[in-house]
Amino acid sequence: MVTTVLFYAFAAILLVAALGVITARNPVHSVLFLVFAFLQSAVLWLLLEAEFLAITLVVVYVGAVMVLFLFVVMMLNINVEELRSGFTRYLPLGIGVALVVVIEIANVIWFRSEGQAFVTPTPHAADYSNTKELGGVLYTEHVFALEIAAMLLLLAIVAAITLTMRTRHRPGLKVQDVPAQVAVRAEDRIRVVKVGPVKE
Repeated sequence: MVTTVLFYAFAAILLVAALGVITARNPVHSVLFLVFAFLQSAVLWLLLEAEFLAITLVVVYVGAVMVLFLFVVMMLNINVEELRSGFTRYLPLGIGVALVVVIEIANVIWFRSEGQAFVTPTPHAADYSNTKELGGVLYTEHVFALEIAAMLLLLAIVAAITLTMRTRHRPGLKVQDVPAQVAVRAEDRIRVVKVGPVKE
C-alpha cells in the first residue's frame, strides 16, 4: 500500500516536471525541470527495485549530461523571442505528434492491459542482483537493438563534430595555430628586467 501511494505521488510530480519542460519560457528553467524529472524517474526505478538504472540515471544524465547541457544553454545566450517567432508554423505538426503519442499510450494502458490486473512486483531476495539480470537480458535477447543504439550514438557524435568543424573558419573566429605555439621562443614573449636595490 505504501509503495503504491509513493509511486503515484512521484509519478504525479514527474508529470508536473515534464509539463514544466515544455511550457517554461526560459530555456534554463526547462533544463532544470528536466533534471527534476530525471530525479523523479530515478525514484520510480528505486521503487521497482532497479537500483542500477536509478543510479545510472542520476550519475550519467543528471550528474553529467544535463549539467553540461545547462552550461551550454547558459553560454549560448539564446534569443527566446526569435525562436518563438516561427512557433505557429509548426503548431499543427506538434499537435499531430502529441495526438499520436497519446493514442499509443492509451493503447498500451487500456487496450493491451485489458483483463490483466496491475500487481506490485514481488520483493526479491537480498542477494538478488538486478545489474546481472539486466546485463544478461541486454547481451542475449536484445543484443541487436543494443548494437543499433551504439551505432546511432556514434553517428550522433560524428554529426556533432562535423557541424562544429563547419563553422570553424568563419571571419573573426579565434583558432589555435599549433605549429606557431610549438615554435615560440621565450625571448619573444618574456622580457627580463633587472631592478636594482631600492634605497629608502
